[in-house]
Amino acid sequence: MALTVKQRFFLAILVLAFPLSAISGDPDILSDFVVPIGVNGTLLDGKFFTYTGMRQLINSDPPTNFTVTKATMAEFPALNGQSVSYAVLQYPAGSVNPPHTHPRAAELLFLTYGILEVGFVDTTNKLFTQRLQAGDIFVFPKGLVHYQFNCAENDFAVAVSAFGSAAAGTVSVPSTVFATNIADEILAKSFKTDVQTIQKLKAGLAPKA
Repeated sequence: MALTVKQRFFLAILVLAFPLSAISGDPDILSDFVVPIGVNGTLLDGKFFTYTGMRQLINSDPPTNFTVTKATMAEFPALNGQSVSYAVLQYPAGSVNPPHTHPRAAELLFLTYGILEVGFVDTTNKLFTQRLQAGDIFVFPKGLVHYQFNCAENDFAVAVSAFGSAAAGTVSVPSTVFATNIADEILAKSFKTDVQTIQKLKAGLAPKA
């Protein structure tokens, strides 16, 4: 019997719910968990260790733009010190998660629905690519530039990613290079092009009013 999208989503959570300490980028803590500053630890209960921010995904329609829903230390404070976080990635047909890095953790991506073309570049500038189908898992090594592309023309894709850090961090290559006020002349020389081309690239990445 074929699994529904909802069932695949929960299967992904089960498959990825294992200790990630082997690829952890976080320091060990000297207590069972970290109590937020200003909070009385004796008053904590199960609600502190529960994150409900993914509920909205269960019965929602697929988004029209590439969407990431995170459960990191910023959204879920109980993850502080636990060396784990999650993200649910939703890809409309033809959409891309642009080249980026996670400086503090490897990423383990589980494709629950659809197809994806994924890839990363190592420190020798070798590109590793793979076309994934639902049920496949792919690892992006820590700190390396990588991407995902939904190559389907008429169907969306959904993936769940686990990280070996409560705050893996994300550095977007396009935004970091073209949206951080690096001088046009420097970028033009770096990319062996002209200032006008750099300005067009910057304009395309500028926040929409």
